[in-house]
Amino acid sequence: MTNISNQTLNKSVSLPTYDRSRLKSRIVHLGFGAFHRAHQGLFTDEVALKSESDWGICEVNLFGGEALITSLREQDHLYTVAEKGAESTDVKVIGAVTESLHPELDGVGAVIEKMAEPQVAIVSMTITEKGYCADPATGRLDKNNPLVVADLAEPTAPKSALGYIVQALKVRRDRGLAPFTVMSCDNVQENGHVAKAAILEFARLQDEELGAWIEANVTFPCTMVDRIVPAATKETLDEITELIGVEDPCGIACEPFRQWVIEDNFVADRPDWSIAGAEFVADVVPYEEMKLRMLNGSHSFLAYLGYLGGYAHISDTMTDEGYRKAAFDMMMKAQAPSLNMPAGTDLEAYATLLINRFTNPSLKHQTWQIAMDGSQKIPQRMGGSLKHHLEQGSEFKWLAAGIAGWMRYVSGVDEKGSDIDVRDPMAASLREVCESHGVNVSVVPALLSIEAIFPVEIGLNPIVIDAVSSAYQSLIDNGAKATVASL
Repeated sequence: MTNISNQTLNKSVSLPTYDRSRLKSRIVHLGFGAFHRAHQGLFTDEVALKSESDWGICEVNLFGGEALITSLREQDHLYTVAEKGAESTDVKVIGAVTESLHPELDGVGAVIEKMAEPQVAIVSMTITEKGYCADPATGRLDKNNPLVVADLAEPTAPKSALGYIVQALKVRRDRGLAPFTVMSCDNVQENGHVAKAAILEFARLQDEELGAWIEANVTFPCTMVDRIVPAATKETLDEITELIGVEDPCGIACEPFRQWVIEDNFVADRPDWSIAGAEFVADVVPYEEMKLRMLNGSHSFLAYLGYLGGYAHISDTMTDEGYRKAAFDMMMKAQAPSLNMPAGTDLEAYATLLINRFTNPSLKHQTWQIAMDGSQKIPQRMGGSLKHHLEQGSEFKWLAAGIAGWMRYVSGVDEKGSDIDVRDPMAASLREVCESHGVNVSVVPALLSIEAIFPVEIGLNPIVIDAVSSAYQSLIDNGAKATVASL
């Protein structure tokens, strides 16, 4: 998409109509992935379209993605978002990105210096759960994480996002500059608190005084982000080429729905993202739990049991009445009762909206993609509601089936005997446990006893062991489709 102009692009494409030269790199974003492009990037672009905003974004990829950054530069930091509804597709060229950096291309120092520039007010992140280097069981910094060990040994040459942020804040403090806000946009419960805990602990291990300065001066707002954004495939990129008239290796497709709830807790300035539909609130937690449990929890349920049932995409599972009904019941009977929402929240309407979003045939959201990193996701997506049902003595068979589906999936072999490409930070140790038991219900208590995933009060609870064992046995005897239908 080099030489982008009204002449080269199809007429239906929406272009930035504002003067991009007024934008400054006031946000440095770590993680130029698919979700960020279709969410924060688009929101920031829309603010510039609708106001005199000068908020621009410097994009940084810390791990991999060099080719993506190179492509972004070649096309003047413009990229495409295709919002695909069931009936029609809206195509927008996003102009909010002002520059980009990558340590492999530009050096570690260039990234730190950019974050230390006086006009930078926000460092935001989409670095996935594992990017916080936190122990899932305790939420504390994992001091044995190889990235943490390396960064503490050599603070001026960081590798982790935490290391970069702490080093940039140190430079700002030493130069007498105001700090920036650290804003997590990851799909992690109380993401601001997770980021704060990891960064403060890391900083204190490096320098107690620096840790105290960060705690006193930096804010870490929680955010709740929601938009279904499948990973870009060749098919997606070919379709975008057809839609806009030129190739765009940075293009991304997503659903029309979007939501962003932000804790209004910024130490410096911030864009008025509410112009683009974001909601600033005092407490994000109820919205976060609603989304993590109802959307993400049912997504994981559909990912494991859908993959095992032979469905490649979430929308494929929705063509099966058993999966469609089970997903709705998972939301309303397993997840909704565990929530504590503001008065007037209509959870049934939300569940219906989610089912409609999952059904959108234009989105090719792979069950395999959602199934990644389950050891990091299951505690947040199912743990809280499971705890609620154990306290209440209520039914949680949908959660048990979802966990059993995950256990069957991480064995690495599907129902037809084909290999599953299991992507998970704990994949090797999970495979070891599974191989020592084979596809046998005896694996259930062994996997439930992994405290990094299941707290003792859940993992060693005989009621949980029985329920998950029963679901797992059904997967062996009857397969995923029949197990889901029986719910």
